[in-house]
Amino acid sequence: MAALISLPLLLLLPLLVLKLLRWSRLRWLLADLAFTVRALRCKRALQARVAAAAAADPGGPEGGCSLAWRLSQLVRECPGRTFLIHQGRHYSYAQAEHESNRVARAFLRVRGWKQDPNLDGGAAEKGAKYASGAGATVRSEAEPASSKGKEAAREGGEFAPLESGSVVALLLPATPEFLWLWFGLAKAGLQAAFVPTALRRGPLLHCLRSCGARALVVAPEFLESLQPDLPDLRDLKLKLWAAGPGPHPEGFSDLLAEAAAQGGGPLPGYLSAPKSVLDTCLYIFTSGTTGLPKAARISHMKVLQCQGFYQLCDVHPDDVIYLTLPLYHMSGSLLGIVGCLGIGATVVLKTKFSASQFWEDCREHRVTVFQYIGELCRYLVNQPPSEGDRNHGVRLAVGSGLRPDIWTRFLQRFGPLRILETYGLTEGNVATFNYIGYPGAVGRVSWLYKLFSPFSLIRYDVAAGEPVRDARGLCVPVPTGEAGLMVAPVNQGAPFLGYAGSPELARGKLLHNVFRPGDVFFNTGDLLVCDAQGFLHFHDRTGDTFRWKGENVATTEVAKVLGVLDMLQDVNVYGVTVPGHEGRAGMAAVVLRPHHTLDLARFYAHVAEILPPYAQPRFLRIQESLDTTETFKQQKVRLAKEGFNPSTVHVPLFVLDQAAGAYVALTPAWYDALLAGEIRI
Repeated sequence: MAALISLPLLLLLPLLVLKLLRWSRLRWLLADLAFTVRALRCKRALQARVAAAAAADPGGPEGGCSLAWRLSQLVRECPGRTFLIHQGRHYSYAQAEHESNRVARAFLRVRGWKQDPNLDGGAAEKGAKYASGAGATVRSEAEPASSKGKEAAREGGEFAPLESGSVVALLLPATPEFLWLWFGLAKAGLQAAFVPTALRRGPLLHCLRSCGARALVVAPEFLESLQPDLPDLRDLKLKLWAAGPGPHPEGFSDLLAEAAAQGGGPLPGYLSAPKSVLDTCLYIFTSGTTGLPKAARISHMKVLQCQGFYQLCDVHPDDVIYLTLPLYHMSGSLLGIVGCLGIGATVVLKTKFSASQFWEDCREHRVTVFQYIGELCRYLVNQPPSEGDRNHGVRLAVGSGLRPDIWTRFLQRFGPLRILETYGLTEGNVATFNYIGYPGAVGRVSWLYKLFSPFSLIRYDVAAGEPVRDARGLCVPVPTGEAGLMVAPVNQGAPFLGYAGSPELARGKLLHNVFRPGDVFFNTGDLLVCDAQGFLHFHDRTGDTFRWKGENVATTEVAKVLGVLDMLQDVNVYGVTVPGHEGRAGMAAVVLRPHHTLDLARFYAHVAEILPPYAQPRFLRIQESLDTTETFKQQKVRLAKEGFNPSTVHVPLFVLDQAAGAYVALTPAWYDALLAGEIRI
């Protein structure tokens, strides 16, 4: 009888499940569960690797930092597997290990370090000291006396000696040499600082000072443009290297030649093993919300977490990943390269993005996964149609910043393939994944996801530039459909390490007393919206910073550069929306000094010399005066809303013609061509 009663219930169960799945949030429950399981597996795998590294012989390569021991593991497991493909050359994991070991020895030679002749016999004792917390004792055995460091400095010229933890800045394009130098620095117990390749003059010098760099490695092709900066670089007492053969300016030596003279055998792990996973591993520069670039501290923990990125994206060791992003970006280096190391896959590295060559490269190298930023996909969609648009083996595109309209057009033209949109910040402690592939979303507001990456959206007063607080002084969560400031709790498992330099640089990045007295949250500076189905959508950035060409642009810094020109009396910089383009383009409203005329040629020459390409204003607006608020702040919102339409903005307007290398009058014909997508800015 019981069986007869239960049978109808069992038959109704599938209908009940289907009914539940129709509910807006429950319908995605299975996908949420599947991603949670994948995340837990990834976490366990990383924990197992950490445990193996902690138990490893500190005298061996697998006892070092996360980069060192992961490379060593891959060499042990799959030495002949292709790690990197660049310009037709293939590099195995064994070759990557060999090349980076040679570079590490070149750096160690400058440090004055010499291999301990009793290393093999004393490794167990050193390991015991390190495991017991005496990391400083172990490091001191590998470091030279200060007198030896000074002798090395005198031999190489006048520069500050390199010591354990010293910072070496890399000004390099995306090439294999970038990777060998980065890995080699890590193995030598030094910290890399990834300098954006477009920076010169003041911004470059600021970056070098802010991270405390003691050495700089420059690509040979950048040396000519660095000529005006050489006196200042020498004044900083930097050890100067070129990553390749000469001719070199005075004071530079060929680092790759020095590395080629070194052996490529394993290095002892204790040289690079951190005392804590929260120790700084490297610096990546972020423009932040105001002012010059800031050197974000990247911890060993973050590098370790990034090893799990592609695993979370369901990428496998037999996948081939196409990477055409700059390596000085977190997306290129930590997510692209370190993520590839995490699963032991193959990466095709493209030094410079080419929309016309993109799919041909994918076909040639049998690419299955590529990493993007929003602009990259727009460039691909804007290419002329081709019969080979769907003739590729790409199954997955991973990245951030893809607009919903481009998302749909991309899939219609180049599908079938899956898009996995993500969200995160270089210095942040939270990340989201749109693992379902819902167009336009950057992630999910799932209680399951928040178990291992918690975050909240709080009400934000855009005019006041701060979160809204209730009568108790606590922040207010936003309801579904309302834009809110994304914040994430700061704790031991999700820390915020800040920036190199003054603690003032991190002002505003930490919010206190958010939901209860005494708590601390990281302020992402981004407004997001959660829709009725539990999907997160990016809304906008707070403050005056806007995003263009995948970069954050600080209006105050651009205005400061323009203000140097004696022809200008007042400058107001802001971002304007350009139809068909991701982010906002820079626009400058300027007031001329009395009895001065606008010299467009001089204006362009100044902008092109000082500002990186993404920060150069695309539009100029000539005003009689600039309006201010009651508190004497410049009016940006109204100007941004008015835009750059010459039919409605009745003041002189100019646009940056990149092909001509000049600012030209923005005519109605120019405006129409820009909106039609016939002109690229």
